[in-house]
Amino acid sequence: MVATRSTMLSLGTAAPGFDLPDPVHGGTQSLADFEGVPLLVMFLSNHCPFVKHIREELAALGRDFGGQGFGVVAINCNDIETYPDDSPENMAVEAVEAGYIFPYLFDESQEVAKAYRAACTPDFFVFDRAHTLVYRGQLDDSRPGNDKPVTGRDLRAAMEAVLAGEPVAGAQVPSIGCNIKWKAGNAPEYFG
Repeated sequence: MVATRSTMLSLGTAAPGFDLPDPVHGGTQSLADFEGVPLLVMFLSNHCPFVKHIREELAALGRDFGGQGFGVVAINCNDIETYPDDSPENMAVEAVEAGYIFPYLFDESQEVAKAYRAACTPDFFVFDRAHTLVYRGQLDDSRPGNDKPVTGRDLRAAMEAVLAGEPVAGAQVPSIGCNIKWKAGNAPEYFG
């Protein structure tokens, strides 16, 4: 398992738009569907051990913050030809098994991932009500095999600050996980 770090998109960046299919619930979801509410955008995959390690906490985030008026959306952008476990059909199964109540969208072109400068799964981006980036970084300091509990501490603190209308405090540590599985010839320049 090779670990890749988040590129740490610049704070203050406006949320890049998206309009992506939702294989779990049908239809599409777009950035406009979350107008006026804070938003968590997560890049996930079905097969990544880093995502599997935290999937219960991801489901809890959706339950805990969704009911407080915080938009939550996950996006899978992996190349399904080389990683069929990440196919839309398997995304629907994963969402049910993991208890994800938030939209889990498929970015087949990988253009949305590039717009967010996503590099790994999981990769997290928190936007305020005006959809300005206020946090990008890790869920917490738990990793597969390091024996630290999964608490969601860092991401939860950022989301709670946004709900309270306060600035996000503290250092922002890059997320770490499996590299995004780019299609042949599609890897962006920022991805080493």
